Amino acid sequence: MTTATALIVVGILIVVAAAAWYFNLQRRSTRLQTRFGPEYDRAMQEYGTKTKAEDALVARERRREKLHIESLTPGQRERFGEQWHNVQSHFVDDPAGSIREADQLVADVMKTRGYPMAEFDHRAEDLSVDYPHVVRNYRQAHDIALRHEQGQATTEDLRRAMVCYRELFDELLESRVKEAREVREVQEVKR
Repeated sequence: MTTATALIVVGILIVVAAAAWYFNLQRRSTRLQTRFGPEYDRAMQEYGTKTKAEDALVARERRREKLHIESLTPGQRERFGEQWHNVQSHFVDDPAGSIREADQLVADVMKTRGYPMAEFDHRAEDLSVDYPHVVRNYRQAHDIALRHEQGQATTEDLRRAMVCYRELFDELLESRVKEAREVREVQEVKR
């Protein structure tokens, strides 16, 4: 093999390796954008660069893989559902108290399912891996609750927080997953 041929082969190998590296980066970006949705955009704003944001999202995924998150039993789901109904029914008479109860109930469901109950930002990051479309609701509700403690939230803000907590609560209860599973089972029986 001549020197010129060897240089051409090395050059081709470098181009192929660079193309493979670029393709893997693009595939990783697409996967993370698909998985995290709006949380991907939030990470981009928070970290400032695509590489840092994506590294942080991958780190969340790895941390989440180490957790033992479990579905609720039907009994737990029913008990939490009843508790939510009670929290919601208190809103008219005591909006601020209902928000505190809703926050505590969401935390109780998370703890029962196996999410670590570290500081709020870590809880939100852990949730973002499984619930990227509703974690923003959790952040918004938490922000409203903090503003209320400082006397800066209106009753309408508290109502919005309650709606945000409800959307996350429904996801954590996996009631839609359970309902979809039941519909599939009924359809299979009919066949």
